[in-house]
Amino acid sequence: MKKLKSLKDIDAKAEIAKLKNENCAEDDVFFQAMEEVLLSILPLFKSDEVFQENRKNSVIRRLITPDRVIKFKVVWIDDNHDVQVNTGYRVQFNNALGPYKGGLRFHPSVNEGILKFLGFEQILKNALTGLPLGGGKGGADFDPKGKSDFEIMKFCNAFMKELYKHIGPRIDVPAGDIGVGGREIGYLFGEYKRMTSAFEGVLTGKPAFFGGSLMRPEATGYGVVYFTRKMLELEGKESLEGKICTVSGAGNVALHAIEKLQHLGAIPVTCTDSKGTIYDARGVDLDLLKELKLNQRVSLETYIKSHPEAQYIPVSEYPEGGHAVWNIPCYAAFPCATQNELTAVDANNLIKNGCESVTEGANMPSTTEAVHIMLKSDMCLAPAKAANAGGVAVSGFEMSQNAAMIKWSFEEVDARLLETMNDICENVASTAKEYGVAGNYVDGANIAGFKRVADAMLAEGV
Repeated sequence: MKKLKSLKDIDAKAEIAKLKNENCAEDDVFFQAMEEVLLSILPLFKSDEVFQENRKNSVIRRLITPDRVIKFKVVWIDDNHDVQVNTGYRVQFNNALGPYKGGLRFHPSVNEGILKFLGFEQILKNALTGLPLGGGKGGADFDPKGKSDFEIMKFCNAFMKELYKHIGPRIDVPAGDIGVGGREIGYLFGEYKRMTSAFEGVLTGKPAFFGGSLMRPEATGYGVVYFTRKMLELEGKESLEGKICTVSGAGNVALHAIEKLQHLGAIPVTCTDSKGTIYDARGVDLDLLKELKLNQRVSLETYIKSHPEAQYIPVSEYPEGGHAVWNIPCYAAFPCATQNELTAVDANNLIKNGCESVTEGANMPSTTEAVHIMLKSDMCLAPAKAANAGGVAVSGFEMSQNAAMIKWSFEEVDARLLETMNDICENVASTAKEYGVAGNYVDGANIAGFKRVADAMLAEGV
């Protein structure tokens, strides 16, 4: 069998260069994700004759090019009766395995490049769950912060008036993401029903009283911890019980990762928001965090009013090129905030302070340089596309429940989630070993996810 000797042999660098010439600077984060995957799957191309026919089948080019990018104007009226205009998107990336599946993000930073990155990651993440789900992502440059409930409802109504044309339970099933929680999904679903007169599973993350799955809010955070526990077991490391853990973020994923860590006897001591970091050496007060971030929606600085013994570190005091949360000694770290939040400086600090495990709860939270540093160390690194797949797994469970018009108990969903995360972890570990990169969960996840999608693409022809 002919052995490929370099990345050039599978045209990966050529594909990246070509796409960069075709697209704008907004796509930088997409190229970062794409390059990581293409570098990771080289062992697959070296060993499998089917993929060595890449030039003939154009597997890579077909995978990294979205099926379609939908862009639309969203016009709505605010509380002052002024007309506002935002831009909405839906990137339907790949449906080789099933209907497009991925969240909607409402945030000022949303643009086509970020959504292409998230949609591309979603393809492989969804493939790893073993469920019949394709990959997509969407959203708008709308900022829910500071808006009234009425304004958010009016925006969601206007957004869905355009989006509904492109989605359906067997076509594309969006969910929530940053800025889109149960409230927003409820407004979106209500407008979809008004537009179509159909009560169907076209959105996941719905409130439980009209078709949402129990445990969906907890799913991603719990799944991150379940994956970590299994990874530590497979790698022969100590369990999380009694160990100091650091967590970034203060949103849905971070709060429920903290919750599950506490259930398992770990001691999570940090959380962060855009303004700073809380460090509570005794273990963070989860009930207070939920009150501050979910109900009051205020800065974490307020935490120290109730716990003056805790430390609040504002962003201005972060180490140059790094973040305070990753400079705190810990056994396991959980970046659960946003992309590229864990830098090379942070990776070196984690290693210096004896961290044994990093699990990505956010989408691509580690920079390329940080990933390379961590992979060269003895720590375990769980990539987001495998570790945070619990959210989309339970969304898949919600689709099943909607299709059958039934509802599973919290315990049943939790048991299925635990089984799914353990299966993903074992699949990633065994794939890495099979392709000569044992212990490398980044490469293992990319190879396993890519192979499942590529096999489907080849089987359905062109």
